[in-house]
Amino acid sequence: MDFSLNEEQSMLADSIARFIDTDYDFETRQKIVAGDRSLSENMWRTFAELGWTAVPFSEEDGGLGGGPIELMLMMEQFGRGLVVEPFLANIVLAGGVLRRVADSQQKARWMGPLIEGELQAALAFAEPQARFDLSDIATTAVREGDNYLLNGRKTMVLNGGAASLLVVPARTAGNQSEESGITLFAVPAESSGVTVAAYPTVDSLQAADIKLENVAIAEDCVLGTVDEGYATLCDVINEATLAVAAEAVGIMQTMHDKTVEYSKSRIQFGVPIGTFQALQHRMVDTMTECEQSRSLMYWCVMLNQAQDVSARRTVSALKYQVGTAGIKVAREAVQIHGGMGVTWELDIAHYFKRITAIDLMFGNADYHLDRFSDLPVNS
Repeated sequence: MDFSLNEEQSMLADSIARFIDTDYDFETRQKIVAGDRSLSENMWRTFAELGWTAVPFSEEDGGLGGGPIELMLMMEQFGRGLVVEPFLANIVLAGGVLRRVADSQQKARWMGPLIEGELQAALAFAEPQARFDLSDIATTAVREGDNYLLNGRKTMVLNGGAASLLVVPARTAGNQSEESGITLFAVPAESSGVTVAAYPTVDSLQAADIKLENVAIAEDCVLGTVDEGYATLCDVINEATLAVAAEAVGIMQTMHDKTVEYSKSRIQFGVPIGTFQALQHRMVDTMTECEQSRSLMYWCVMLNQAQDVSARRTVSALKYQVGTAGIKVAREAVQIHGGMGVTWELDIAHYFKRITAIDLMFGNADYHLDRFSDLPVNS
């Protein structure tokens, strides 16, 4: 396989890396987190002006026509910088649904403003009882005249508190866990009957629990085909899983590098602790985990870029790898830094929190190990 980047991909990666280094240091990130919304509107507007919010969308839709490789490059750098801006929620999740199934009028109404940074959106797919089962949807949508009435609860909706548009999977037919009978709806957050309870997450992002009570949604807010939204939902979550796995690789490498750097300056018994052979062995182990994760990420991205028949299975392999190796690298980084490794003032603690949260997103390591085993090789 050829892992070299073309000129446009290299420019994209370099531009984000420079931005992280010059305009998004840890102090800047902490100031954003300390705000009421954990979202800087100016920073998000900058993301849009730099064209990053347009990358995954087709040129016909006003985007840049990027794919899995471009997404990997972006998310790896976002992980390195501990970026809290809702790129995943807006562009990968909600935007992923819109670019796959929205019609031309819906794209003009919602996707254009999303790309331009003027619209905040969220995909409200998780429910309290479902754990990692995407087909377990108790939220119902009942046809009543020209509208659908939505009732149900959604939990851990990333960017849910700031979103003015909610993409909501609801059951229009079938039993609670059936894959068929799921329909996707575009729900304005200000709709009557929508209750949003926002809260910060452990990794300094923002999420919300959402309650839907007799929310009337017009037929023109149906995204895609009625009863056939499950496949789209799976595709979007699969892409989002790949995205956070790439973010985790960026976090792992950064934690390793910062730990090696710290070991060269921390003096104990009159010498840098990096001279202790036991610690050297541990840092070699974390370097190995980082390299193995990166290699698997490249393999996974290349197969997804080529739309290989085994691409979905490789995403589970990668998610398992970053879930297990990532936690190991993070624990070693915290332990070698000592007690200060868990303090709010040190960035290592925040990398640790983020990679712990990534392990639980879209299925933890155990879930994806089982999924990898269950999926046919050619799936």
